[in-house]
Amino acid sequence: MLNTLKSTVLLAMVAAPVWAQTTPPAAGRADDNALRQAEDAFGTSVGRESIGLYNAGSVRGFSPIAAGNARMEGLYFDQVWGPSARIRRATNIRVGISAQGTPFPAPTGIVDYSVRKPGDAAKAALVTGGDSYGALFVEADAELPLMERSLSLGIGAAAGTNEYPNGTDARYRNAALSLRWRPLASLEIVPFWNRLDTYDDEKAPSYLPAGPQLPPRIQRRRFLGPEWADYRTTAMNAGMLTTWQAGEGWTVRAGLFRSMYDDHRAFTHLLTGVTPDGSANRRLIVDPPAENLSTSGELRATRAIAEGPRLHQVHLSLRGRDRQRRYDGSQVFDLGRTTVDSPYDAPQPNFVFGAQTRDRTRQWTGGLAYDGRWRGIGELGFSLQKTDYRKRLQKPALPLVTARDQPWLANVSAAAHLAPGLVAFGSFTRGLEESGAAPSNALNRNELLPAIRTTQGDLGLRYALTPSVKLVATVFDLRKPYFNFDAANRYAQLGDIENRGLELSLAGPLGPRLNLVAGAVLSRPRATGEGVRLGRVGRQPVGMSRRSADLNLEWRTPWVDGLSLDLGASHAGAISATVDNRVAIPARTLVALSGRYRFLLGARPASLRVAVNNLFDTYGLELRGAGAYDVIAGRVASAYLAVDF
Repeated sequence: MLNTLKSTVLLAMVAAPVWAQTTPPAAGRADDNALRQAEDAFGTSVGRESIGLYNAGSVRGFSPIAAGNARMEGLYFDQVWGPSARIRRATNIRVGISAQGTPFPAPTGIVDYSVRKPGDAAKAALVTGGDSYGALFVEADAELPLMERSLSLGIGAAAGTNEYPNGTDARYRNAALSLRWRPLASLEIVPFWNRLDTYDDEKAPSYLPAGPQLPPRIQRRRFLGPEWADYRTTAMNAGMLTTWQAGEGWTVRAGLFRSMYDDHRAFTHLLTGVTPDGSANRRLIVDPPAENLSTSGELRATRAIAEGPRLHQVHLSLRGRDRQRRYDGSQVFDLGRTTVDSPYDAPQPNFVFGAQTRDRTRQWTGGLAYDGRWRGIGELGFSLQKTDYRKRLQKPALPLVTARDQPWLANVSAAAHLAPGLVAFGSFTRGLEESGAAPSNALNRNELLPAIRTTQGDLGLRYALTPSVKLVATVFDLRKPYFNFDAANRYAQLGDIENRGLELSLAGPLGPRLNLVAGAVLSRPRATGEGVRLGRVGRQPVGMSRRSADLNLEWRTPWVDGLSLDLGASHAGAISATVDNRVAIPARTLVALSGRYRFLLGARPASLRVAVNNLFDTYGLELRGAGAYDVIAGRVASAYLAVDF
């Protein structure tokens, strides 16, 4: 695979005198560039590229997706499966000043997806590539006008193989359809559908040491079975976005979404009691077909009133969701004593599954929000929401358990222009958020945890060093209940978490040929509660680091038109790995180098991107829950070619 990558790069460079022309801007896949399109360092994904301090699974130490804070085009979306690039144009993390102006923000941040909407011109794109582990993929997207300026069709498909650092692999198929219908100049309707099938996906083990230490060194790219422990999943997102300009400053927006994730068969593979010499017990948990399905959406009416330099917006919102899950009924196989480097090739046993657990969550939220902006002076926003949250849990042979919460939730935010280019901002937010599900190695594995009340406050400054380069500094205080393993190996509330910190972002072009996106977080996460006072729970929450940093530079070379070179470096501080804080994953810094060559392939805009991640082949572990580990990827070379038609 490395030889293939080298040949591709050399071919493009040798052909440069023929192909390298000044490429006009094009709104296609050849223009995907997360670094150049990012407005800050808090998290941006475009196509296959992602950069920033945060992502959909981690913002200020917590997961906004687990908390239920996904949005699609700004409208409430209860995500079961994240939309793929076939339907998703970009992903932005809204936190701090980037959340200012969001009518109904959330304490753990917001993951906002932009949808690919078919345009008025016919076009298509083809993207293909792979990596040195052996992964290969091909993606195709097209837009076709069906009726001039009123109806357009979008279609996309992808297929490929994934190769993982633990030696497993998987195959997948991905397809999407969308329409953009404008029956009136004031009305736009965008229905969409997106499906993913994953199969032949083996389950590698998680390593659980016997004592207070990390597991012995794990060899990458080596899967030792069992080969039959692979699973297949089907995921789907479908929905419709509607925008109606109702006149006299009124805008009505609606989003209705259906999100589904089905495991046709799933496995949990554990090597428990791992000793420093590599001895361990092998345990396999087999799950019958499981289902996770949600219907959600939001109806929002906005009234905008312009008053000279002032703009007032009032939002009325009704959002709801209905999530249903079916899980458990698992069968456990204790496969005996082994070592971490011993293969397992025994034949597949017969599976006998038990009755399954079902839970259902229904939630309705009504809200009123105001956003006022005074040009050159500042902004003021506030919102008030009333939510009705209900949950039902039915375990086999046990009585039905129900829970209900009906809190009032308030938010206030403000920003003031202190001087030319200098803005001070702040906000305070209360939320009712989900706390996720118990991990697979817990006694109550997969159990949906209760909804929790969370709060967040932040204060900060944004300074425009130039019209395009902005520096943001934010101090934040985020508080929520702390869930992890108790003494009985149940995943339950152990106390509370307070995470206070400083967040920095610097982004923009430093010159005509140099772009920068850089950020850092310095924080002080602390666990509190009875367990901490008694010494059973450490003060450092599991999985949270006190510092992280991310640096990305892009330099457009003066020698070859269309050629740019990228440098990326990310640093993560030590992460507490056990509830008692006796074990930590060491700090590490990963470096990546990449290059992008934009050219015309014939008359078609094209882009070739080649990257080497983890340049120095740094060894490291990934936390899979308290006291459970897997290995991170080593040095990997990858490349993809995108062509717009």
